[in-house]
Amino acid sequence: MNAKQRTDLVSVLQARFEKHASRHPDIDWARVQARLESSPEKLRSLQEMENTGGEPDVVGQDESTGEYLFVDCSAESPAGRRSLCFDREALDARKENKPAGSALEQAQAMGIELLSEAQYRELQTLGEFDLKTSSWVQTPPAIRKLGGSLFCDRRYDTVFVYHNGAQSYYAARGFRGVLRV
Repeated sequence: MNAKQRTDLVSVLQARFEKHASRHPDIDWARVQARLESSPEKLRSLQEMENTGGEPDVVGQDESTGEYLFVDCSAESPAGRRSLCFDREALDARKENKPAGSALEQAQAMGIELLSEAQYRELQTLGEFDLKTSSWVQTPPAIRKLGGSLFCDRRYDTVFVYHNGAQSYYAARGFRGVLRV
């Protein structure tokens, strides 16, 4: 990223941070910005989150490391990250009608992690997300070993966790990520 792209991205992030102050009431933007400026490689990941429709915003801080947690806060699962099966193994298992890729691989390429179920539930305390879409979440190895994977959404003012075959994909299912800065 060149200097103008970095400046533009930080401006977008700051405007979102200020607009949604209730997501991070005890966090100071100047400290977040200082972290961003000392970690320029994280800006590339945030730009990817932004480019794919994630609308990343700070939702907390890790007490033990001091890292700020940027999470996709778009109302629906990011549009640029949908129609993906869960992981490479699932993608390779499909014989026909393969999707363009997998959620885990795309997240890894972006330098982010899929939300855990707990992180997804925490996000839902900050607003109403995935009212029309759903999002893949981290899946326990025992479930994945049996061919399954987990996804979440919000319906009827309740957060639901579901299972599906890892090789499945839907136009309304994507994934949300978290980036530690």
